[in-house]
Amino acid sequence: MTHPVFHTPLGDAALRQLFTEARTHNAWLDRPVTDAHLRQLADVMKMAPTSVNCSPARIVFVKSAEAKEKLKPCLAPGNVDKTMTAPVTAIVGMDLDFYEHLPRLFPHADAKAWFAGKPEHIQATAFRNSTLQGAYLMLAARALGLDTGAMSGFDAAKVEEAFFPGGKIKANFLCNLGYGDSSGLFARSPRFAFEEFCSIA
Repeated sequence: MTHPVFHTPLGDAALRQLFTEARTHNAWLDRPVTDAHLRQLADVMKMAPTSVNCSPARIVFVKSAEAKEKLKPCLAPGNVDKTMTAPVTAIVGMDLDFYEHLPRLFPHADAKAWFAGKPEHIQATAFRNSTLQGAYLMLAARALGLDTGAMSGFDAAKVEEAFFPGGKIKANFLCNLGYGDSSGLFARSPRFAFEEFCSIA
């Protein structure tokens, strides 16, 4: 089976949409995000790599008025308004039982045995890879024409009780999704120069 190889750099427009002009949005246009759009988003982001294809992210797309009311008391005060007005909020969780699915997701080896009975390894792998998947979610959203607003200001225990009962799925971070209202943007914050955060060894 021949696989496509993509070695041609993306054009400037794509790089602007994904990275250089992408912003964290705090205000949203009154424009809905459809369920079909969310399914497409999930189908795109799930294809990006995780270690041994472990895919620990579990996502709840909070969209209905009822679900938003469940989420509201879990939020830090400064995150309430922008989250309640966002068309969708993605709760990015991590499944601590992810390794139970490895016989199907990574059939090349007995990868389940690498994790069973090793809680610290499970936690580190779930956190690292669900964070990656959350970032993939944001890039996929931008690629599909949506804006994003990631947040860590929330009560994880309350989110887990409301949306991930059972204790095996832990909340990693939240990300508002929709069509951003640029009038709510802060001025662009500075970034480090290459020499301040990179070195070439």
